[in-house]
Amino acid sequence: MEEEENPNTSTSLSDPSTTEVLVNDLTTAPATNLPPVLPPIPTVPPVAVATPEPLPQPIITPATPPPIMPPIAPISSIPPPVPRPLAPLPVRPPVIRPLVPQNTEANGSDSDSDRDAAHGSSADYEISEESKLIRERQEKAMQELLMKRRAYALAVPTNDSAVRARLRRLGEPITFFGEREMERRERLRMIMVKLETEGQLEKLLKAHEDEEAATAAAVGEGDTDGPQEYPFFTEGSKELLDARVHIARYSIVKAALRLERERRRRNDPDEDLDAEMDSALKQAGTLVLDCSEIGDDRPLSGCSFSRDGKLLATSALSGVAKLWGMPQVNKVTALKGHTERATDVAFSPVQNLIATASADRTARLWDTEGSVLRKFEGHLDRLARLAFHPSGKYLATASFDKTWRLWDVDTGVELLLQEGHSRSVYGICFHHDGSLVASCGLDALVRVWDLRTGRSILALEGHVKPVLGISFSPNGYHLASGGEDNTCRIWDLRKKKSLYIIPAHSNLVSQVKFEPQEGYFLATASYDMTAKVWSARDFKPVKTLSGHESKVTSLDIVGEGNLVTVAHDRTIKLWSSRSEKENDMDVD
Repeated sequence: MEEEENPNTSTSLSDPSTTEVLVNDLTTAPATNLPPVLPPIPTVPPVAVATPEPLPQPIITPATPPPIMPPIAPISSIPPPVPRPLAPLPVRPPVIRPLVPQNTEANGSDSDSDRDAAHGSSADYEISEESKLIRERQEKAMQELLMKRRAYALAVPTNDSAVRARLRRLGEPITFFGEREMERRERLRMIMVKLETEGQLEKLLKAHEDEEAATAAAVGEGDTDGPQEYPFFTEGSKELLDARVHIARYSIVKAALRLERERRRRNDPDEDLDAEMDSALKQAGTLVLDCSEIGDDRPLSGCSFSRDGKLLATSALSGVAKLWGMPQVNKVTALKGHTERATDVAFSPVQNLIATASADRTARLWDTEGSVLRKFEGHLDRLARLAFHPSGKYLATASFDKTWRLWDVDTGVELLLQEGHSRSVYGICFHHDGSLVASCGLDALVRVWDLRTGRSILALEGHVKPVLGISFSPNGYHLASGGEDNTCRIWDLRKKKSLYIIPAHSNLVSQVKFEPQEGYFLATASYDMTAKVWSARDFKPVKTLSGHESKVTSLDIVGEGNLVTVAHDRTIKLWSSRSEKENDMDVD
């Protein structure tokens, strides 16, 4: 077969018509038939050009249309956003207009926006019964709150006979079974508020006028059974008057000396107050634990240095107070006499006398030998803190009977019983001039009293929980307070407001003390088992004293910055600066 096909191919090459047929046969023929045809092909040049070109043509033609389509697509998408904001504008008025009167009648709104909102809420949402009940409860709670605010603003008689007479004139029962005096007074207060809110104020005023007329008639006839007018103050004793005069004279001299000293230091070019404060703060920043001693079998509640710093007094929940020799913390004597736990202890600033407060509702005055000199009785509940007046002649005690009292140290006579706190009074402190005294209590309130007149001159509100510690600064115008809200507040008595809030501890602040010489720094004790020292310039932290294993209940500062802390772990810890410690070692 091969010999017959070869002559045919050689004779047909000269004919151009046969060349096209052969080319097509070659392109469609299988690969096995190519070798016998290749030898005669090189003699014809057009055949070699026609075979490779048909293959790339189908690849080039489809690549041209795709790049034309992308620019056309976004052009068609641009116009649609233009009519979208215009579409709802003509639709809204015809839908809302017919329903406007109903919404205005129901909601009482005058503006178009209010009517639109009311229509939308009523058309789209339905208020459930649970939501209605919640709303009614909220409205009721708001009404009760407003009534309480109005009630505390009303003047209600404090005398029980006057309260009964007012209830009788208002047509109310004068008493209920088992009702006490305070409950009866609160009932009268709420009745008066209810009459005022209901618009029956005329009835209330008429009852008040009748009461005044009856009182005047009773006074004119000499009748003592009816309601009587009482003075708005309580007349004091002759001893209290003498004490106020003595305190006024003492405080004027002390204030004049303080102001003269401040002027001299300010005008003296050699005095550098900033350098002195920096030195004091640097020394306070080097406080380290110098000594630790077991103070009692029960947790310790208070501590106080003597005026020269050679003695330390501590009180414990066992009811025993102890004296310790410093700085070795050697036990000197025990002060035994209280029948309940001792809550606080204080050294006299003038003499070596010690005062202790106890839960047995008494305070006692001791000498350094352990003998009882005075016993102060009169409080109706347990005592909390106590403090000596700077003159050393008077003692103030705070009690859980919502009062604080002033006592004469020499005679043991109760000079003043002061009310003013709505809950228990816990802390008390005297101004360094002796003219003011500050009290704090569980009502989260700090009150400043003028001992020369007996008036409450400041009521400092800011703490959100009970206030437990309070201290005056030696500069005369700063007051520090700490409480259960874990903060220490600095009050400016000149501006009558809070100057700075120190987020002092992670637990309640149990005691606050300014450095007694110049007030360059402030120390706080807390139930987070630490005591901290703060700068009195910018109230930034200077030192954290960690070492106690339980709640720190009290602290005291003496001299150039020596500090002592007592805690529920029954230990007394003395903190001294490193420079003083090194000097003592050099002397030894």
